[in-house]
Amino acid sequence: MLPAPAHLDSLARDLFGERHVLAEQYAEILRTRGAEEGLIGPREVDRIWERHVINCALMVRALGPAGLVESLADVGSGAGLPGLVIAIAREDIDVTLIETMQRRVDFLERAVEELDLVNVEVVRARAEDLHGEREFDAVTARAVAALDKLAKWTVPLVRIGGELVVMKGKSARDEVVKAEKTLARLGACDVRVEEFGDPSVEVPTTVVRAHVREVSGRKGPRRG
Repeated sequence: MLPAPAHLDSLARDLFGERHVLAEQYAEILRTRGAEEGLIGPREVDRIWERHVINCALMVRALGPAGLVESLADVGSGAGLPGLVIAIAREDIDVTLIETMQRRVDFLERAVEELDLVNVEVVRARAEDLHGEREFDAVTARAVAALDKLAKWTVPLVRIGGELVVMKGKSARDEVVKAEKTLARLGACDVRVEEFGDPSVEVPTTVVRAHVREVSGRKGPRRG
């Protein structure tokens, strides 16, 4: 296990509660196998907690209280960031990790098995292949693509009335402006940029979120 650094221990326990031990196990998986398989850069190994685990865990605060979000998809999950972190912090949410590359799928499936996460499903697919097949209360992504392109992949996976909640960096507001027409066409409204931070972390977690409303031409998942 890889415990959180002393200055982050209190925050980690607040975010993960009784499951902070699982977060430590996952941090160790990232530090070892994640780095060995090229999913975590060599310069990131000494910053696993602040740059990755805590950074993603802070996003949980954007999802609201238990019961508000019951299902969530993480598009382009890679090493499980932020999807696996959310699944650890929120066992009340069913998390689907969507990833196209087989070696990353293998990594995710092994991590899910080792952590014994019963609320996680790993799906090898392109997000667009699931349009009209699957819908979720919330859809997230981290470091996948610019928002204009990302919206085309993610918004159709959000159920009507659900939320797009994606992690972005310093360029978040600029990306929102550039993606304004695409978001509107897809039915993403009330688009806003929010930051979730803590005195113990240097850089807050930046989230672009939007409600999804019904638009003409959208196909829902097939029933029966």
